[in-house]
Amino acid sequence: MPEQTPRAHAPRRPLDALRRGARVPDAFGAAFRLAALRQGARRLDAATPASRDRAVDALRALAILGVVLGHWLVTALVAQDGALHTESPLRHQPWLAPLSWPLQTLAVFFLVGGHVATRGLATARARGDSYGQWLRARTARLLRPVTALFALWTVTAAALLLSGAPPATVHSLVKLALSPLWFLLVFAALTAATPLVARLNPLWPLAVVLHVDLLRFGLHLGPSWLGWTNLAAGWLVPYTLGAAWARGELRSRRSARALLLGGTAATALLIGCAGYPASMVGVPGGAVSNLNPPTLAVVTFGLAQCGLALLLRDRLRRAAARPLVWAAVALVNLSAMTVFLWHQTAMMATTATGLAAGRLPGLHTAPDSPLWVAYRLAWLPVFAVALALCLAAFRHRERGPRRPRRRPSRVVHRHLPPRKSPHHA
Repeated sequence: MPEQTPRAHAPRRPLDALRRGARVPDAFGAAFRLAALRQGARRLDAATPASRDRAVDALRALAILGVVLGHWLVTALVAQDGALHTESPLRHQPWLAPLSWPLQTLAVFFLVGGHVATRGLATARARGDSYGQWLRARTARLLRPVTALFALWTVTAAALLLSGAPPATVHSLVKLALSPLWFLLVFAALTAATPLVARLNPLWPLAVVLHVDLLRFGLHLGPSWLGWTNLAAGWLVPYTLGAAWARGELRSRRSARALLLGGTAATALLIGCAGYPASMVGVPGGAVSNLNPPTLAVVTFGLAQCGLALLLRDRLRRAAARPLVWAAVALVNLSAMTVFLWHQTAMMATTATGLAAGRLPGLHTAPDSPLWVAYRLAWLPVFAVALALCLAAFRHRERGPRRPRRRPSRVVHRHLPPRKSPHHA
């Protein structure tokens, strides 16, 4: 029997050492953990079906991370007059408005949502599932984590009020904590309407947004609630683009390039000539918000984002083909709703905890200088740690209850006489 080389024994040594309870050197242990991480990533990569479009998952992960970073950078809780008030660096430093462009990624999320819902509904129908079964499965993961958020903030708000906290502080905290829910309601409504809008041309909801803005800002006509029509029509535009992508209508780079260039040109004209705000997120105290409710400018900007996302599909597929990259993308997707719902809570928990040390720059101070931006960037890793704790505590709500494993039934082996072969009959 040939003698095995030491290299063949090397992978077993860390595991054997850990089994014996021996102490592994730090450098060797770090290498072992890195090797285990890579091995787990390779197993996940191998277990992923070849039919899965990894570009879709990569786009969803980028959209979620863009929303999280955007909120962490443009939202500030300022300690003033014994209470916490919501502020934004975009109000004090308008030159930061371009920062909101790459971080306002909701259109990409609706694009992916329309694509996934359209394909999922077609697959469900092919295997014989009803629309109700498909819808319950789709919305369960969206809405299940909300109950934990509501429960925690109901208790928190009551405790703050009973302890004598200023009502302005409680209002600011609860408003920020529950602000992501408007997105879930709109997304759930569009998901439920997928059979009706899956073949809708995106030009129809775009025309609705155009006419609503013309009445609001051009002619100054219509009731005060008219702008909220765009809450459904505005996000229906990227959602129907995602459905068209699922049908194979946006496969060419020419169509993606047309969306990117057309959306960019329209947005520039609306900002430069029609007086729309340059910021693609709401700014406290602003006369007009591009996001609340959505305006034509944020919809055309979303068209540009969707065009860019479609242009990047091939590159994202190649990047996600790497096991480590794919493991990171899969991790974000598995916890997407938990990250989305709890990232504001993580930021506020850090802010409230930091009050014990006084007014900390970038955390409790007014966002009125570039120095505040530098300090806020330094706080981002702390926010990420707080969000990781929220994930550890509440991610199970997104996965749902585990099904109990069935114990294998005991099989009684009876000693039966051997059967006679028909040849021996």
